[in-house]
Amino acid sequence: MRGEIRQIHPRRGGGSPGDPTPRRLAAIMAADIVGYSRLMNTDEEGTHARLKRILRELVEPTISEHHGRMVKTTGDGFIAIFDSPVEAVRCGIVIQQSMVGRNAALPAQQALLYRIGVNLGDVIMDANDVFGDGVNVAVRLEGIANPGQVYISGGVYEQIKHKLVCGYQSLGDRQVKNITDPVRVYRVLPDPAAFMRAQKRREIAFVVLACIALLAVAAGLWYTMLPGRNLIGAQPSAPAAPASPKPSETAAAIAPTMQPTAPPQAEAPASPDAATPSPATRQPASPPPASPSVKEPEMAKLAGGNFAMGSTDDPSEKPIHQVTIKPFAMSKFPVTVREWNECAAANACEFTALGDENAPVTNVSWSDTKQYLAWLAQVTHKPYRLPSEAEWEYAARGGTQTKYWWGDQLQPGMANCKNCVAVASTAAESPAKVGSFKPNSFGLYDMGGGVDQWVEDCWHRNYQGAPTDGAPWMDGDCVSHVIRSGSWKNDASYVRPSNRDHYDTGVRYPTHGFRIALSP
Repeated sequence: MRGEIRQIHPRRGGGSPGDPTPRRLAAIMAADIVGYSRLMNTDEEGTHARLKRILRELVEPTISEHHGRMVKTTGDGFIAIFDSPVEAVRCGIVIQQSMVGRNAALPAQQALLYRIGVNLGDVIMDANDVFGDGVNVAVRLEGIANPGQVYISGGVYEQIKHKLVCGYQSLGDRQVKNITDPVRVYRVLPDPAAFMRAQKRREIAFVVLACIALLAVAAGLWYTMLPGRNLIGAQPSAPAAPASPKPSETAAAIAPTMQPTAPPQAEAPASPDAATPSPATRQPASPPPASPSVKEPEMAKLAGGNFAMGSTDDPSEKPIHQVTIKPFAMSKFPVTVREWNECAAANACEFTALGDENAPVTNVSWSDTKQYLAWLAQVTHKPYRLPSEAEWEYAARGGTQTKYWWGDQLQPGMANCKNCVAVASTAAESPAKVGSFKPNSFGLYDMGGGVDQWVEDCWHRNYQGAPTDGAPWMDGDCVSHVIRSGSWKNDASYVRPSNRDHYDTGVRYPTHGFRIALSP
């Protein structure tokens, strides 16, 4: 899943001034911390340590995970390059949303907030740096970005507009320092539903104001036609009443509040997490009363037992250890688009999922799964939950200890992954419908491939100190949670029952889904 940017080096062997300058087309990300000098003045050592930790634990791994390369740090900021503008913007979204979680427990004045700009341009490569107008534009975009947000150039927008689950707000052409031509600027909205809700509110406000204007005009006309009103040239029989405002005056008075296209900057969220609420600030909708029309996910009952958890294939899967699993039930399939949208229709889940209703729901954060589970528990009166990591692996193995649940060798048609032979209906940009592949011996489908699946546990680098009773392994400060299964975009190594990975708790990603569990 991880890749490296191929660096172009100057000619070797004592080049001359005539040697061509190493250039390449790249997506450039520029970022810096808002108000860093103020934070350093308040707590120099603490702020410096926090920034170093964020770079080490969040920024650098996220850039690498999205196939980019950190070129350099710039005090409180950094410059990174990517082969793909899609991956560059996706990386920026993940960094910003992850920072929301990291700042959630801090007072506002102590929060570290990035501004990020992304541009696509032809740049000059050096061994330890990158130069050119492409870099300058990215830096200028970062300079005008709101705290906690990602701004992109028009060139980036044209490359990514149909490839990410995002909304975009055009901020028009901006003249930026030291760049001759104006730059078309867009603000990235990681939650397209938030953008659509804001747009809908503006449309409704415009319609309401237009109706008020029409009613005022109609009232004025009606008033002038009342019996006893003065006709042209007639003498008034009583003191004249105060004149009604003319239609043109009424329209003029209302016009300033009717403008449907307010300046883009005015629509920016007041806080960095306004476009995509974080778990700490999100207000979950109240679940509706129990409804007999909700169809519960199909569940498979598992008797429980002992098994050897882990493998020697990856350091994160060590040490292999014995775990005892109590009886429980697990959904036969990952939660589908149809099942998720029942929750969305009840206003208990934040967004409406797109795609085939029988395909797994995707682009779901760990926090989103909690909304669905709370709603499902309310309408069914059953304590549905996420499985623990141990329960998931026990269920995925299906009673085996082999590399895959079907054996030690990859077999075609057994899983929905990148280098597995999938069914004809599988599309490159979406997972196959649930039930398209064979179930394991426990009657569970897609326990490997399809979509990455959230489990309850916090992420730990290995199994040193892990529970042996099948319970989830939790921490007080849990910024990321475990994902299992691998997705249709991963290769077969991710399909192994022992494979494990992690992602930030409140961040949505296009390959992430989940399945549910239930204790007796």
